[in-house]
Amino acid sequence: MKNFFRLLICLIGFSQMTFSQKKQPETFPDGTAISSWFKDYTKIKLESLGQKYTITDHGVSTDSTKIQTKEIQNVIDKASANGGGVIVIPKGVFLSGALFFKPKTTLYVAEGATLKGSDDISNFPIMASRMEGQNLDYFPALVNAYGVDNFSISGKGTINGNGKKYWDAFWARRKENPKCTNLEVSRPRLVFVWNSNNVQIQDVKLINSGFWTNHFYKCNNVKILDAYIFSPHKEDKAPSTDAIDIDICNNFLVKGCYMSVNDDAIALKGGKGPFADQDKNNGPNTNIIIEDCHFGFCHSALTNGSEAIHNRNVIMRNCKIDGASRLLWLKMRPDTPQLYEYIRVENITGEAKTGLAVFAWKQFFDLKGRPDVPLSYGDHVTLKNITLKCDTFYGVEKDPNVRLTNFTFENIKVESVKTDIDKSLIKGVTFKNVYVNNKKVD
Repeated sequence: MKNFFRLLICLIGFSQMTFSQKKQPETFPDGTAISSWFKDYTKIKLESLGQKYTITDHGVSTDSTKIQTKEIQNVIDKASANGGGVIVIPKGVFLSGALFFKPKTTLYVAEGATLKGSDDISNFPIMASRMEGQNLDYFPALVNAYGVDNFSISGKGTINGNGKKYWDAFWARRKENPKCTNLEVSRPRLVFVWNSNNVQIQDVKLINSGFWTNHFYKCNNVKILDAYIFSPHKEDKAPSTDAIDIDICNNFLVKGCYMSVNDDAIALKGGKGPFADQDKNNGPNTNIIIEDCHFGFCHSALTNGSEAIHNRNVIMRNCKIDGASRLLWLKMRPDTPQLYEYIRVENITGEAKTGLAVFAWKQFFDLKGRPDVPLSYGDHVTLKNITLKCDTFYGVEKDPNVRLTNFTFENIKVESVKTDIDKSLIKGVTFKNVYVNNKKVD
């Protein structure tokens, strides 16, 4: 009988332990719980967006050669004045300059519809904006939402930046002056969302942007689900067309997207300069998850910088990489104090020229009279469950102004042309079950 009770107690204890283990919440790299918000992939339905304002029912022509910025904006303004609603782009091609969505308005691009950007920059009037880690007056995007909570872009249609003229102008300027900056050539973005919460973009095709494709500044709770984001990198090369720029945002989910652009795919930004951490316009990115995505050509699948001061709790997982220049890139600006911490990249397969890249990013840097070079840090970075073919897996350079600590490489199988791994460059580096060209890294 005593043995029976002992067995019963053990079984109860085991079941309680198993139950408690199942109840353990999934966590970010720093140990904080990932909220249920990140597990809600519910798609927005057209019928839930309120009154429909199909633009062709409100004075917009079906003439695909006519720029109709004013006419489309009038529809947005009318919807806003009537308490809100969804602006519907029907089947066809509609040419426009900068559009500004108002509170309680959203955008739906129907299947077979194209909202196409003007290639004349005069249709994008300069105004207060944010570019490359600084607040400045600049050209708006094709689609803009300033302070529009619950903004969404849905539907299976296309938003086309029509960027070739802008790309050609950039390359012509770069030929005249190889050191020209990105801002020297007038180019619009495709989508810009500023100071807006509970934003969702789903299903749409976002292509051929003149500059960055999607830029989110000071936003909370943003989801991008099953979007197709593309700009060319051969023949007509589309410069600086980052797929998604996350600029001082909290709670950001990118799921099920395809990204192939002629620059970084996902770039975490937040400010630049020797005193960037003292500027109220700058700040951190926190709680970022990128999952179930497919990356085509890009300069990097996940980039920290080059204009960033603090990124914390970043997860990229369950992704396929097809020809990215880099898998994970920590851009370290010599003129900016940076902290990239609690970053985890896991369950990745594919090909990239470089697996982990950490080196000084010296393009356009300026100490602005600061006598010392600010230190930058990379801490608690994990690469786990990765199968990768590359030229260089461990692209870490020695830099006296960079402090790298607590990096973990686990369950990694790599084919790499260059095999050198200098463990002394990272304090507290751990290798667990890591194989490079079938040779275990001890």
